[in-house]
Amino acid sequence: MLKKFVKFLLVIILVLAIYVVGNGASVYLYSYIDETRKADVAVVLGASVAYNRVSAVYRERINHAVDLYEDGYVSKLILTGGKVEGQEYSDSEVAKSYAISKGVNKNDILIEESSKTTLENLIYAKKLMNENNLKSALIVSDALHMRRAMLMAKDEGIDAYSSPTKTSMFKTTKKRVEFLRNETVEYILYKCYKVVQHFTDINV
Repeated sequence: MLKKFVKFLLVIILVLAIYVVGNGASVYLYSYIDETRKADVAVVLGASVAYNRVSAVYRERINHAVDLYEDGYVSKLILTGGKVEGQEYSDSEVAKSYAISKGVNKNDILIEESSKTTLENLIYAKKLMNENNLKSALIVSDALHMRRAMLMAKDEGIDAYSSPTKTSMFKTTKKRVEFLRNETVEYILYKCYKVVQHFTDINV
């Protein structure tokens, strides 16, 4: 009986390991997908600010969105991110000031100030898109963030295309591995959340 249990346990561990590695590979391989094309708006996923300045990670995302704007791929930007406790301005307000300083017309920038997570970034971005009759979006974030972000965007009904940043502040191998690990976990957790939500909806 003990041997059977150990074998069963080993099989479960092996299946879980394969599942995790498979999802990690999916996150990694998706980071090379760039679907940049003409769209109505670029949705820039938030990455925090500090002392009323955009973080290095958020700055690279905004810079990429500004390039898309200047190159004529999009005519509007949606900047995302709410206000952290003790912070004078929301992340998106600070991001807007930075984008304006890079030459973007303030009338071409929309912001949402309620989100705290990637999923909320996209939920509120979709609301802004609906309110402003924007049909398609380039999703802008770090390459390793794109697999999860794109799945969420599609789930929220956004006609979305991946446009990862060309540069990243996750430069060292250690940082990239940590980012990949974290994104793999977040990606799996989101898929688990979807399953739970599905069965919850069925039982309502």
